[in-house]
Amino acid sequence: MRDTTIARNYAEALLALARKADDLQAWGRLIDDVASAVERDERLRNFLEAPQISAEQKNEVLQKAFEDRAPRLFLRYLQRLVKNRRQTLIPEIANEYRDLVDEAEGRVHAQVTLATAVDEEGKSAIARQLTHAFGRTVVPQIRINPNILGGIIVRVGDRVMDGSVRKRLGILRGRMLARTGR
Repeated sequence: MRDTTIARNYAEALLALARKADDLQAWGRLIDDVASAVERDERLRNFLEAPQISAEQKNEVLQKAFEDRAPRLFLRYLQRLVKNRRQTLIPEIANEYRDLVDEAEGRVHAQVTLATAVDEEGKSAIARQLTHAFGRTVVPQIRINPNILGGIIVRVGDRVMDGSVRKRLGILRGRMLARTGR
Protein backbone atom coordinates (compact mmCIF):
# COMPACT_ATOMS: atom_id res chain seq x y z
CA MET A 1 0.00 0.00 0.00
CA ARG A 2 1.30 3.47 -0.84
CA ASP A 3 2.29 5.84 1.96
CA THR A 4 -0.37 8.40 0.98
CA THR A 5 -3.08 5.74 1.21
CA ILE A 6 -1.78 4.59 4.57
CA ALA A 7 -1.53 8.19 5.81
CA ARG A 8 -5.10 8.82 4.61
CA ASN A 9 -6.33 5.78 6.56
CA TYR A 10 -4.62 6.96 9.75
CA ALA A 11 -5.93 10.49 9.19
CA GLU A 12 -9.46 9.07 8.90
CA ALA A 13 -8.96 7.28 12.22
CA LEU A 14 -7.72 10.53 13.77
CA LEU A 15 -10.74 12.37 12.38
CA ALA A 16 -13.05 9.79 13.97
CA LEU A 17 -11.33 10.29 17.33
CA ALA A 18 -11.50 14.08 16.97
CA ARG A 19 -15.22 13.85 16.19
CA LYS A 20 -15.69 11.66 19.26
CA ALA A 21 -13.96 14.38 21.29
CA ASP A 22 -16.04 16.99 19.41
CA ASP A 23 -13.01 19.16 18.62
CA LEU A 24 -11.72 18.85 15.05
CA GLN A 25 -9.70 22.07 15.23
CA ALA A 26 -7.85 21.32 18.48
CA TRP A 27 -6.93 17.83 17.31
CA GLY A 28 -5.77 19.33 14.02
CA ARG A 29 -3.50 21.72 15.90
CA LEU A 30 -2.14 18.81 17.96
CA ILE A 31 -1.22 16.68 14.94
CA ASP A 32 0.15 19.76 13.14
CA ASP A 33 2.35 20.56 16.16
CA VAL A 34 3.66 17.00 16.32
CA ALA A 35 4.25 16.94 12.54
CA SER A 36 6.03 20.28 12.71
CA ALA A 37 8.25 19.04 15.55
CA VAL A 38 9.12 15.87 13.61
CA GLU A 39 10.00 17.87 10.49
CA ARG A 40 11.91 20.57 12.36
CA ASP A 41 13.80 18.58 15.02
CA GLU A 42 16.33 16.14 13.59
CA ARG A 43 16.96 14.52 16.98
CA LEU A 44 13.26 13.77 17.44
CA ARG A 45 12.99 12.42 13.90
CA ASN A 46 16.06 10.21 14.41
CA PHE A 47 14.69 8.96 17.74
CA LEU A 48 11.34 8.02 16.19
CA GLU A 49 12.96 6.37 13.17
CA ALA A 50 15.69 4.47 15.08
CA PRO A 51 15.10 0.72 14.70
CA GLN A 52 17.35 -0.06 17.68
CA ILE A 53 14.92 1.74 20.03
CA SER A 54 11.89 -0.42 20.77
CA ALA A 55 8.32 0.77 20.27
CA GLU A 56 7.79 0.37 24.02
CA GLN A 57 10.68 2.73 24.78
CA LYS A 58 9.43 5.27 22.25
CA ASN A 59 5.92 5.06 23.69
CA GLU A 60 7.24 5.62 27.22
CA VAL A 61 8.89 8.83 26.03
CA LEU A 62 5.66 9.90 24.28
CA GLN A 63 3.74 9.15 27.49
CA LYS A 64 6.02 11.41 29.51
CA ALA A 65 6.01 14.14 26.87
CA PHE A 66 2.25 14.26 26.27
CA GLU A 67 0.51 13.00 29.41
CA ASP A 68 -0.35 16.51 30.64
CA ARG A 69 -0.44 18.23 27.25
CA ALA A 70 -2.80 16.19 25.09
CA PRO A 71 -5.99 14.17 25.47
CA ARG A 72 -5.46 10.54 26.45
CA LEU A 73 -7.01 9.33 23.18
CA PHE A 74 -4.60 11.45 21.14
CA LEU A 75 -1.63 10.03 23.06
CA ARG A 76 -2.91 6.50 22.52
CA TYR A 77 -3.29 7.30 18.80
CA LEU A 78 0.38 8.42 18.61
CA GLN A 79 1.44 5.31 20.51
CA ARG A 80 -0.48 3.13 18.05
CA LEU A 81 1.38 4.83 15.18
CA VAL A 82 4.66 3.92 16.86
CA LYS A 83 3.56 0.37 17.61
CA ASN A 84 2.55 -0.09 13.95
CA ARG A 85 5.82 1.56 12.83
CA ARG A 86 4.00 4.39 11.05
CA GLN A 87 5.49 7.30 13.01
CA THR A 88 7.44 8.46 9.94
CA LEU A 89 4.10 9.23 8.28
CA ILE A 90 3.07 11.84 10.87
CA PRO A 91 3.63 14.84 8.54
CA GLU A 92 1.62 13.16 5.76
CA ILE A 93 -1.10 12.19 8.24
CA ALA A 94 -1.33 15.84 9.34
CA ASN A 95 -1.77 16.95 5.72
CA GLU A 96 -4.40 14.31 5.05
CA TYR A 97 -6.19 15.24 8.29
CA ARG A 98 -6.41 18.90 7.23
CA ASP A 99 -7.82 17.82 3.86
CA LEU A 100 -10.43 15.62 5.56
CA VAL A 101 -11.48 18.43 7.92
CA ASP A 102 -11.76 20.84 5.00
CA GLU A 103 -13.89 18.30 3.13
CA ALA A 104 -16.08 17.70 6.19
CA GLU A 105 -16.58 21.43 6.67
CA GLY A 106 -17.23 22.11 2.97
CA ARG A 107 -14.00 23.99 2.29
CA VAL A 108 -11.78 23.69 -0.74
CA HIS A 109 -8.32 25.17 -1.26
CA ALA A 110 -7.48 26.97 -4.49
CA GLN A 111 -4.04 27.83 -5.82
CA VAL A 112 -4.52 31.34 -7.23
CA THR A 113 -1.81 32.81 -9.43
CA LEU A 114 -1.74 36.55 -10.08
CA ALA A 115 0.72 38.80 -11.92
CA THR A 116 0.98 41.26 -9.02
CA ALA A 117 0.45 41.21 -5.28
CA VAL A 118 -3.01 41.90 -3.91
CA ASP A 119 -4.03 43.39 -0.55
CA GLU A 120 -6.28 41.70 2.02
CA GLU A 121 -9.39 43.28 0.54
CA GLY A 122 -8.45 41.86 -2.86
CA LYS A 123 -7.85 38.41 -1.35
CA SER A 124 -11.26 38.56 0.30
CA ALA A 125 -12.89 39.55 -3.00
CA ILE A 126 -11.19 36.63 -4.78
CA ALA A 127 -12.33 34.25 -2.02
CA ARG A 128 -15.94 35.52 -2.29
CA GLN A 129 -16.01 35.21 -6.09
CA LEU A 130 -14.51 31.72 -6.05
CA THR A 131 -16.85 30.63 -3.26
CA HIS A 132 -19.77 31.80 -5.37
CA ALA A 133 -18.40 30.05 -8.49
CA PHE A 134 -17.73 26.73 -6.76
CA GLY A 135 -20.71 26.72 -4.39
CA ARG A 136 -18.34 25.83 -1.52
CA THR A 137 -16.15 27.87 0.77
CA VAL A 138 -12.89 28.49 -1.07
CA VAL A 139 -9.65 29.29 0.72
CA PRO A 140 -7.34 30.94 -1.83
CA GLN A 141 -3.60 30.46 -1.59
CA ILE A 142 -2.14 33.35 -3.54
CA ARG A 143 1.03 33.03 -5.63
CA ILE A 144 2.61 35.78 -7.66
CA ASN A 145 3.98 35.11 -11.15
CA PRO A 146 4.65 38.21 -13.26
CA ASN A 147 5.05 36.00 -16.35
CA ILE A 148 1.26 35.65 -16.68
CA LEU A 149 1.18 39.43 -17.42
CA GLY A 150 -2.25 39.92 -15.84
CA GLY A 151 -5.51 38.14 -15.10
CA ILE A 152 -5.78 35.09 -12.87
CA ILE A 153 -5.11 31.35 -12.91
CA VAL A 154 -7.08 29.21 -10.46
CA ARG A 155 -6.25 25.58 -9.68
CA VAL A 156 -8.61 23.52 -7.52
CA GLY A 157 -7.55 19.91 -7.37
CA ASP A 158 -6.95 18.85 -10.96
CA ARG A 159 -9.20 21.56 -12.40
CA VAL A 160 -7.46 24.64 -13.86
CA MET A 161 -9.13 27.84 -14.98
CA ASP A 162 -6.67 30.01 -16.89
CA GLY A 163 -7.83 33.59 -17.32
CA SER A 164 -4.33 35.02 -17.69
CA VAL A 165 -3.46 37.69 -20.21
CA ARG A 166 -0.63 35.48 -21.45
CA LYS A 167 -3.12 32.70 -22.29
CA ARG A 168 -5.47 35.15 -24.03
CA LEU A 169 -2.61 36.58 -26.08
CA GLY A 170 -1.57 33.06 -27.06
CA ILE A 171 -5.12 32.29 -28.27
CA LEU A 172 -5.26 35.58 -30.17
CA ARG A 173 -1.88 34.86 -31.78
CA GLY A 174 -3.08 31.42 -32.84
CA ARG A 175 -6.20 32.89 -34.44
CA MET A 176 -4.22 35.55 -36.27
CA LEU A 177 -1.74 33.00 -37.61
CA ALA A 178 -4.59 30.74 -38.73
CA ARG A 179 -6.16 33.61 -40.71
CA THR A 180 -2.92 34.52 -42.44
CA GLY A 181 -2.31 30.89 -43.36
CA ARG A 182 0.95 30.49 -41.51
